[in-house]
Amino acid sequence: MAASPLPPTPASVPASESAPLSEGARIVDTFIAPSKTFTDLRRNASWWGPWLLISIFALIFVYSIDRQIGFEQVSKNAVAQSARADQFDKLPPDQQEKQLRFTSTLIRYLSYGTPVTILIFFAIAAVVLWVTFRFATGADVAFKTAYAIVFYASLPGIIGSILGTISLYAGVNPEGFDVNNPVATNLAHVLDKATTGKFIYSLASALDLLSIWTIVLMGIGFSSTSKVKRGTAIAVVAGWYLFWKLAAAGLASMS
Repeated sequence: MAASPLPPTPASVPASESAPLSEGARIVDTFIAPSKTFTDLRRNASWWGPWLLISIFALIFVYSIDRQIGFEQVSKNAVAQSARADQFDKLPPDQQEKQLRFTSTLIRYLSYGTPVTILIFFAIAAVVLWVTFRFATGADVAFKTAYAIVFYASLPGIIGSILGTISLYAGVNPEGFDVNNPVATNLAHVLDKATTGKFIYSLASALDLLSIWTIVLMGIGFSSTSKVKRGTAIAVVAGWYLFWKLAAAGLASMS
């Protein structure tokens, strides 16, 4: 008796297509399995999840600064660390108060507007990297994908916000607080800012663990969404980061 024919077996489907990642899974995998997250961006290049998460923790940190330090003190610290400290000290008290009031108000609005400034800053970074990868490496990556890569790769910044918030409530010295470098994740924190040149101090702050983590993630992101080798992709991102930090250090040394 002839055996009954077996039903046809469906063709196997790649894992990335058969099991699309949820927004939560992509966020988690950014930390533990980044290639999965960035490969999934070829299916759906949404970025609202990391933007929302980064914004929430950034605003918690901003609120902590407002409550524990105060933006007027932040302004005073910025003036004391700048080249115009002597000039400011020579101003009449009413002029000093007026300048501090204006500066602190400006910093307050910019700080609480972080969710908006993130969108703008990340868009600029995405444009620079997208153009570089398309024309320098021939990577066929859509801009919306590049934009999403920047957002997911920036998720380690949440750790910086958490550490910064903890340090504020742990009793950081208000007069020694540096809003531009609040967390001891880089080499600058072992240097004496009063005796270290601004150029060297700025470069030392660039050797930041969270920034390096983000650079590697961006390289993995562009590599996972194109045919560019991972090492090459990381080198491209690192090159732009170094250029930006050198420019910033040069401007700091002149201020």
